Amino acid sequence: MEEQTRHHRPGAPVRSGIPEHGRIPKYYAVKARIAGLLDDLGEGGLLPTERDLAERYEVSRETLRQALRELLLEGRIRRSGRGTVVAGPKLEQPLSLASYTEGVRRQGRRPGRNLIGLERFPCPPELADGIGAEQGEPVWHLERVLLADDERVGLESTYIRVARAPRLDVDFQPDSSFYGYLLDSLGISFGDADEKLETVLATPREALLIGTPPALPMLLIHRFSRDRDGRPLERVRSLYRGDRFSFTTHLRPD
Repeated sequence: MEEQTRHHRPGAPVRSGIPEHGRIPKYYAVKARIAGLLDDLGEGGLLPTERDLAERYEVSRETLRQALRELLLEGRIRRSGRGTVVAGPKLEQPLSLASYTEGVRRQGRRPGRNLIGLERFPCPPELADGIGAEQGEPVWHLERVLLADDERVGLESTYIRVARAPRLDVDFQPDSSFYGYLLDSLGISFGDADEKLETVLATPREALLIGTPPALPMLLIHRFSRDRDGRPLERVRSLYRGDRFSFTTHLRPD
């Protein structure tokens, strides 16, 4: 084991994911060989057809497809028209109070959002505490698809009291930063937030809006934010494509 781990790359699976008994599924061996091919092709490179790959690696089409499915779910490849190409690196989004817009711009990508809906409705009991609202008072629900260079990468739902942003439906540009609007137009700045991160599968509706297969793993973040005075401000449910996003944070001792 010592010899196997001595030269492995930091961050890569130990022993390249090979179990101690040395037996690995055929699809995994093919997957490892295709991964090497992806490195040679580079981002945007077009993979050979399934038939050509199956013949090259001397495996059945079903074995090859299982290897390709895993590479697709991991974000190493993506579909493009009738072909399959090497995907670019995942977007790294910080777990911080920085907005989605800021995080995407820092990586040289162009952020954007498509409005799905902005509705006003009476606050239900389960939402009231999180945004500091009274049950039944008017709240906004803002739902938008998240974009990076026009690629759909996530879905975001924001809930806030109408009293905190009374002209949201008039003054706010749906393709812009909501945090920027609160600060620049309303003078509201964020103080702190609680977040919970989990993996989920998208609902059929969510998968359709984001443009992904329902079986693609998603990263779901629930955020409850407070303003500088410590008052509850918003609740956000953000769903990110697991094949296009990773999240980073900086830890320090208590």
